[in-house]
Amino acid sequence: MQGKVEKVKDVIEQDVWGLIQDFLNITIYPLSGNDPNGMHITVGSLLLVIFAFLITTVALRLIRGFLTRKLEENDKLKFISVFKFIKYLVYVIVIIITLSSTGVNITVLLTASAALFVGLGLALQELFQDIIGGLFIIVDKSLLVGDIVEMDGRVGRVIDIKLRTTRVLTRDDKVMIIPNHKFISEILFNYTQNHRSTREFVKVGVAYGSDTEKVQAILLECAREQTGIVKKPEPFVLFEDFGDSSLVFSLHFFVTDSFVDPKIKSQLRFKIDAKFRLNNITIPFPQRDVHMIYPANFPNNPSNNEKTS
Repeated sequence: MQGKVEKVKDVIEQDVWGLIQDFLNITIYPLSGNDPNGMHITVGSLLLVIFAFLITTVALRLIRGFLTRKLEENDKLKFISVFKFIKYLVYVIVIIITLSSTGVNITVLLTASAALFVGLGLALQELFQDIIGGLFIIVDKSLLVGDIVEMDGRVGRVIDIKLRTTRVLTRDDKVMIIPNHKFISEILFNYTQNHRSTREFVKVGVAYGSDTEKVQAILLECAREQTGIVKKPEPFVLFEDFGDSSLVFSLHFFVTDSFVDPKIKSQLRFKIDAKFRLNNITIPFPQRDVHMIYPANFPNNPSNNEKTS
């Protein structure tokens, strides 16, 4: 009985296990060649890579679920977009480590791909900057969908934030597609970062000799009657300067939607102009006195110097 057990054990070890080992050691790449320094991929190393790939996929899903379980739906979708890029990078690292641990000489592969990696790195440099900018936007929440922003003198409302670009709807109903790296390399005005209301103003000049107290009262009355201007904080008037041709005032007020404030300012200017006319307050324009002196030999020289204004 003991002899039969030993015989069966020898058959399993030598025939079955030996057959499995021979199968696992079958060289897939290269198909031919006996260079000991070359890269030789066997069936066993390939199966190990597939197994490591599956384990990594399951682990990444668990990590993603753990990190996104408390995020809002909008932030979760943005994080998943970023996580896809990280996932592909992890796959490459796992495959390289797995092949190296099975004895595969990956130096040849890395050496052959070095020039390609350098070229891709230079070509995709701005792409990586955009992705990093998108990561910063998501992490520090310096920009959110619905924010009113100003960049390069253009004002718009953020309608979509993606991994590489951000889409902004301008006041002209045009969509600006802004690369995300601009948000970390250039100055950006976010009108609604801290609160939804912003302070705006309208300037106006009145003629010298006008009743300044009356001007202030009219400006405040126009602000109170204008829709779109909040009651608290209250509007206020500043007497800014004694100009060349006018007394300069500015009416300051708060609005809850900075996206449409040009329309509010336009309506406010219409009201100011109408009320100034009713109260005989003049909005002056620049005036200059020009003195013309004719030379003695000038044809049709008048007897006196003429002064025109």
